[in-house]
Amino acid sequence: MDIFTVFSLIFIGILAGFLSGIMGIGGSVVMIPLLILWVGFSQHEAQGTSLAVLSIPVTLLAAFNYYKEGYVNWKFALIIAITFIVGGYIGSKFAISINQGLLKKIFGGVLLIVALKMIFSK
Repeated sequence: MDIFTVFSLIFIGILAGFLSGIMGIGGSVVMIPLLILWVGFSQHEAQGTSLAVLSIPVTLLAAFNYYKEGYVNWKFALIIAITFIVGGYIGSKFAISINQGLLKKIFGGVLLIVALKMIFSK
């Protein structure tokens, strides 16, 4: 691992963490594209690495700040967390079974749809 890669990983981590704290984004929107563009990962490798980063409770302190201000609905969070585990398992099985080209198109399409919805909704 060269020095550019180390600094790229540090920058990606800080940026993803910062944006996660501000807007609740980081993995898909920041880490995956930057791992592909700067580090040279495949789509599968970037997605797997992003999931590995998020499997450790890296957002615990950020979530705690929101909780202290009364912005966490624990009942909803618990339901989503449990079903997220199931969905993540099923989704990862599907993702690793398809080719990278199709996976990139699906990933980009989802980001585009979400971006357009956010930009043009009231």
